[in-house]
This record gives sequence, C-alpha cells and structure tokens, in this order.
Amino acid sequence: MKTQILTVILTVLFFGAGNNYVGEQSEKNRPNTERKIQIALLLDTSGSMDGLIDQAKSQLWLIVNELALAKYDNEQPTLEIALYEYGNDGNSESKGYIRKVCDLTTDLDKISEELFALSTNGGEEYCGQTIQVATNELQWSESNKDLKIIFIAGNEEFNQGKVLYTESCTNTAKSGIVVNTIFCGDYEEGLSLHWKDGARLTNGEYMNIDQNKEFSYIETPYDENILKLNDELNKTYIAFGSKGKDMQKRQLEQDENAESFGAFSSVTRSVSKSKKKTYSNSNWDLVDASEEEDFDITKVKKEELPEEMKTMNDQEKIDFVELKSEERAAIQDSIKILDDKRKIFIAEEKKKQAEEGVDNLNDAMIKAIRKQAELKEYKFEE
Repeated sequence: MKTQILTVILTVLFFGAGNNYVGEQSEKNRPNTERKIQIALLLDTSGSMDGLIDQAKSQLWLIVNELALAKYDNEQPTLEIALYEYGNDGNSESKGYIRKVCDLTTDLDKISEELFALSTNGGEEYCGQTIQVATNELQWSESNKDLKIIFIAGNEEFNQGKVLYTESCTNTAKSGIVVNTIFCGDYEEGLSLHWKDGARLTNGEYMNIDQNKEFSYIETPYDENILKLNDELNKTYIAFGSKGKDMQKRQLEQDENAESFGAFSSVTRSVSKSKKKTYSNSNWDLVDASEEEDFDITKVKKEELPEEMKTMNDQEKIDFVELKSEERAAIQDSIKILDDKRKIFIAEEKKKQAEEGVDNLNDAMIKAIRKQAELKEYKFEE
C-alpha cells in the first residue's frame, strides 16, 4: 500500500442557524490576537504524479495531527490549508494549467474531499506561475507572527513558463511567505532543475522524496480500539441547518476515503477528529456550534433541527446538546490516551528498525514546518 507522505492539512463555512445566530465567527470574526498557521499545498497532477497524490490522500491526517501539536504562547493556533493543482491538461491553458482547488480553510473534511477528487493528466508544469497565483489569490495573514508556508511538489524543471520563479519567489518572500520545494526524484537532479534555488529565495527548505516508495505501517495494539471509539464519536454529532445532513454524510464519506488507504490512514483521521480545536464542524453540528460565543440554541429555527429535537422545549434542547458534548469529550479523552500509547509503541518499533532519513512527503513537510515554526517562537508538544 502506498502510504508515503504529503500532508495536508485543515472547519468552517458557516451559514445562518437561526434568527440571531450568524455562523461566520470562525473564519471572519476571529480575534486578531489569535495566531494562525497557513499552508498552501501546490501539487503537480500531471500524468506521472499518481504516487504523489496517493501520498497526499493517505497522509493528510498524519500531518494534521503533527500541526495540532504546535503552540504559540501556550495557545494552539488556527490551522488553515489551501490546495492547488498544476501541470494538468484538464485545466485551462490560458491560466497556465493551474487550478485553485480550495481556498485557505479550516474545513478539514473539505480538504480531504477535494484531495480524493484529484486525478492526474499530462500537462506543462509552471512552478513560478503557480507560486505567483497562490501568493496573489489567497487571503494570507498580514501578521508577521503567523506562520505562512507554501509547499510545492513536482518532478519537472522548476524554471518553466512565462513567469520566472526567481521573480515570483522573491515577491512571495516579501509577503513573509516561505516556499518549501519538494522534488519527486533524485536529489542531485532536483538541484540541476532549480528546485533548491526556488526554496533558497524565500529562506525555505529544498527536499527530495521517492513518490512511489512503499511504506509499511507499524500496526499497534491500540488501533482497533481507536477505530471503535471513532464510531462512537460519530454518534455524538447533531446535524442541523439546511446543509447539516449533507455535511454529516460528507464526514462519513471521508472516513471511508481514509479507510481505503488502510488502517493507518483511518487511525490517524480518527485521532484528528478527536482534537477539538483542529477538527471543528460548527457550521453543521450543534455540539461544536454550542462552543461559539454568540450561539444560542433556542434561536435555531425548528425546521433546522434534527427530527428528535423538533418537539423539545428550550431546556430539553440545551440538556440534549450538553449530554452529547459530555459524551464526545469523554470519547476524545479516551482516544488521546490510546494515541499517546500508540505513538510510544511506534517510536520504539522505529528504533528497532533504525529508520533514518527523509524520503517521503510527510517527513519532508514535518521537518520544514518544525524548523520554520520554531523561528517564529512556536513550540511543539511532544
């Protein structure tokens, strides 16, 4: 099974839930003092990059879990991820075969959904233009305390197209955005094709990976119970609003997508879902919505409630949501305990195997993220 690595990383496309509740808090009205980690993934989806896309799909939740460890002044930053594809003939030639798949968002299931919809097709890979487009189109933070990173991965010459990478990378650096380049192939070949120079211009990291390398997952005694707890976790979601049922269906579909890459992907997604700050669905789930300061469940219209709540009075509604919230918190705590044991088990097994080096997307991204985050005084919990 190809479980090599990329990552990607991760919700809130809020809609009104009632007369006095406007669900735009998470993305638009977040306090300015709250730190952000913003990551744009620029993936080559030309015909030879199936291995890279498989890594992105299988390792999304592993990267999310790593980023959830980041702290700034003992507070967990908000994680936003954007996704672009380039080098795909299925996209417009006039736009350089580049497509913005997803804006910067905290909606992890949206990122997963879009990743699994990607397919490869032969094309021209214009790295310089892709970096320029991502820099100009996305709503990057203006704070120099926020972590703003572009990862671009591919396997062709970096210096293709009408937009010179030297110009686009220099302009990107002026915006406080770091570009990390990941060449899918031999290290020396990537050097000769200018991938390291692209990173150098923004004080980023140049890395190479084997996009097609087989990766053996270390199975642990805790995996099965984590997956069982994920099933129980799903039962604590209370879909509401005009899109609630569709969003809950999407959540289950992303569970299935993760499962299609085996136990490792399913377990890491389950762990991600247990992280309250990182995985939030306030736009369709009453439990997460109840955490918002301006949310009042008594203001949610009757027709936007699930069937089992439509006949409840106000106090019964409050009690029901509180009960589900308590159940979820207990399940999340149980998953954390098991995951802590799981990580210790994996670390010990890796020591036995004497694994070294960086040869997959996950390791490459984590190495760069940690180094650049620490320069901005972010700390990582271990």
